[in-house]
Amino acid sequence: MIQELSLTEPRPGGYDPDARVRLRHRRQADTGGPQRVQWADAAKGVCILLVVAWHVVLKDYLRIDWHVGVPVPGLWGTLGEQFLPLRMPLFFTISGLFAANAVHRPWRTVARSRIAGFLYLYALWLLVHTAVLALTPDFPTDRATSALGLLAQLTITPSNLWYLYALALYFTLAKATRRLPKLLVGVPAAALSAVAAAGLLATAGNRAGLYQNLIFFLAGLYLRPHIQRWAATATGRRLALTGGSYAVALAAMAAAGAQRWFGVWPAVSVVAVAFGVTAAARLVRWPALGDRLAALGRTTLPVYVIHMPLVALLHRLLAARVSGLGAGAQGLVVLGYPIALTALVTGLSLAVHRLLLAAHARWLFALPGPRRPAADR
Repeated sequence: MIQELSLTEPRPGGYDPDARVRLRHRRQADTGGPQRVQWADAAKGVCILLVVAWHVVLKDYLRIDWHVGVPVPGLWGTLGEQFLPLRMPLFFTISGLFAANAVHRPWRTVARSRIAGFLYLYALWLLVHTAVLALTPDFPTDRATSALGLLAQLTITPSNLWYLYALALYFTLAKATRRLPKLLVGVPAAALSAVAAAGLLATAGNRAGLYQNLIFFLAGLYLRPHIQRWAATATGRRLALTGGSYAVALAAMAAAGAQRWFGVWPAVSVVAVAFGVTAAARLVRWPALGDRLAALGRTTLPVYVIHMPLVALLHRLLAARVSGLGAGAQGLVVLGYPIALTALVTGLSLAVHRLLLAAHARWLFALPGPRRPAADR
């Protein structure tokens, strides 16, 4: 049997279908309607697209020899950087929000379904990434090139799959400290984020993200009712205010060169998360787009673990060919290339996921073991 695992805590249910309906109606009444789950899934969908797009831009697009005479590639790089305070802090905030039920379950349940589950996926896909990336030695990304390097990535220096590694650690910490005052846990986590963002702590590999985002996971966990209320009451005016505040904060940080100032990066990320939650809540009011993003947000795991090897292989296939095009031909593709490749990589990741499930390789996406009762899902 296979134990299902998600990058965020699934909605709780039960054996009695009528009880599930009653529970859903109670929650909708408490949180402002069905948009609670929908906006969170849509936010996850946006975040995973931003993750894929950033890797496409940073690891492929900007490595191509563009000779089009206009600074379009640099503009794409600059645009991608503007979302750095948003994509992972928002992703972890949503993860923490959905973790609120899980951390109150018995240690045995949390240890297997969350901690062991995420560590299993991290270790398994680290081996897959290491094997595939060995085929693309020139691809610019962290990789293990020795047994010692692989051991380091498995333990102290997480790889590009660090989000899974972080979730295992964050669940452990959240479960172990659940009875402590929230400030006693949150304040040190905020200080750790500020210290890491200021470069005052050694952050080899992807440790920086590990240190910086704990506070956002805890914020989602501790402030769940407030975040739900914020989303349920989102207005167009608030969207404009939070979006404008985010833009001003980015501009001020860049103008002052304050990215490494103590506390500045986490503060900007807080503004970004407020904007992200507001935008997601407003976005689901347009079902044509919101429903698609929410559907993607419910399948972030396969996209997250599969997309990097695909980017590496496509870079090997395309980079030299696109670099060899003439200026006119490059001019036709330079603007839309990141969008097209992001869509292609995302679609291929989902297609590979479906093929692997059809081939009964579900163990690649979930911890093998006894199926949990529906009430634990």
